[in-house]
Amino acid sequence: MTTKSSGSPPLGAPARIPSLPGLGTTWYERGARYWLRRASGAVLWFAVLAFACYIALVLYRSFRGDLPSGVRTVWDLAQVAASCVALVWGWVVQRRGHRRDLLDPPTPSEARGRKRDQTRRSTGLALAGRILFLIAAPVLPALLAYVVGWVLAAFTVREYPSEVGARRWLQERGAAG
Repeated sequence: MTTKSSGSPPLGAPARIPSLPGLGTTWYERGARYWLRRASGAVLWFAVLAFACYIALVLYRSFRGDLPSGVRTVWDLAQVAASCVALVWGWVVQRRGHRRDLLDPPTPSEARGRKRDQTRRSTGLALAGRILFLIAAPVLPALLAYVVGWVLAAFTVREYPSEVGARRWLQERGAAG
């Protein structure tokens, strides 16, 4: 964020804008690049979720085929109801977590540390999830509805807690420096 002619930062901008996971330094100005990064992240997540939902429905359909015809209708109605409840529940859980994180937002270094920890945990969870995915076939639509609600809520917030924390961190550095 330096000008080409003088090499100094523009007026009003801090000397060094911290990079945030998934957003880089685009969060500071919230311009077209920022919204492109947020939109591309959402599109990627929804593509992965669409594939997971497809697999879940295929597994569910194979489980459903073994049920007697009278039980199938009841089971399907229970799945629809459970999926609707799970979608709303996922949304509510994410929004509550977001609100809690906004009260105590992470600094840029804490945000990077949290992201690193999530990445480490996700490998083990992905391996364990393969087996659970097959065992949970009867209720997969409801489980994925929860995830869809959670992800929808995560990507429809005005700003992420890491942005709020980085802005506060910059203000504290500006006041101290």
